[in-house]
Amino acid sequence: MDNLYAFFDMLKSIFDGKADYLHIIYKAMAAIAGSFIIWFIFHVILNSVKKRVAKYEFVQINDRIFNIARKAFIYVLLLVTGSYLIRIFNAHFIEKLFYALFIILLSAPIKNFLIIALNYLKKNLASKTETKIDDIIFDLLNKFAGVIVYAIAIIMALDILGVNVMPFIAGAGVAGIAIGFAAKDTLSNLIAGVLLIIDRPFEIGDRIEVWTAPSGSSTWGDVMDIGLRATKIKTTDNIVIIIPNNEIMKRDIVNYTITSSKIRIRVNIGVAYDADIQKAKDIIFKVADSSEWIVKDPPPKTVVRNFGESSVDLQLRVWINDVRKRMDTISYVTDKVKEAFDKEGIEIPYPKRDIYITQKTV
Repeated sequence: MDNLYAFFDMLKSIFDGKADYLHIIYKAMAAIAGSFIIWFIFHVILNSVKKRVAKYEFVQINDRIFNIARKAFIYVLLLVTGSYLIRIFNAHFIEKLFYALFIILLSAPIKNFLIIALNYLKKNLASKTETKIDDIIFDLLNKFAGVIVYAIAIIMALDILGVNVMPFIAGAGVAGIAIGFAAKDTLSNLIAGVLLIIDRPFEIGDRIEVWTAPSGSSTWGDVMDIGLRATKIKTTDNIVIIIPNNEIMKRDIVNYTITSSKIRIRVNIGVAYDADIQKAKDIIFKVADSSEWIVKDPPPKTVVRNFGESSVDLQLRVWINDVRKRMDTISYVTDKVKEAFDKEGIEIPYPKRDIYITQKTV
């Protein structure tokens, strides 16, 4: 027991005159410990709430909202604890820097929560309206939400640090004009991208013509993504073509699925002049009618388009419900008509020339 008393007396002699510092350290340790306890309690409550509301559709779709809430609460604890520690240690020289860094950190969960809120509003409000303007506004806000939040956070952080941001804003305006002249093509693509989002000449998943496809490859494809700078289109050859939006706005856009996926296909077929035209039409009709995906109403129709050099040019016109079966339809009709013509003795002509040889006698 005497040894224990001697140990406390030694500690007292060491820290004698430093009681104020020890008191401050005790307060700091208590604040940190209290923050950990509060965080643990909040973590338990949040998990309990998550289990209770897991049945709701909004929570199922946006389950990361709990991660955002968890991060936001951590940042709030850091703010409160850090402010208290700065005050008790009288470290006012880092106070402004601390608050500025806190604002920058807090902008991340704010941005994520804003995106979730925008998606929720778009699904429950914009999708129920007839106009597409609100859909466009939500799309633009989703794309620029991060830039807006971080820009505001940086301006607020600089203001807390005592930096006058007005000269930077004015300088940014002048620099923006200079950059605009230097990057006019990029800006042109950005403006064209906004116009594409507003006008909506095609949607993601639409099948359109691709005029810049490599030579010998498929000339149409499905829209994969409509960006602010460029649009991605995957052709039926599985080639992804990235076209600048400015180039798209300069050309005619051929969209096969903007109203529906039902289109009419034309297949050119030539027969010999001495062939029975009505019989050939009947054969072509039977071939078209035998296909499962060719529409029966309106029925297939065959017309005479032209009298060629060596053939009577017929054209089969059929409707199909799936635009993506266009080439399959042309291939099917061509193959089956060739087989039927061969079986019925109808000639598919080819260019012929008569050569006369004359011999002159001397």
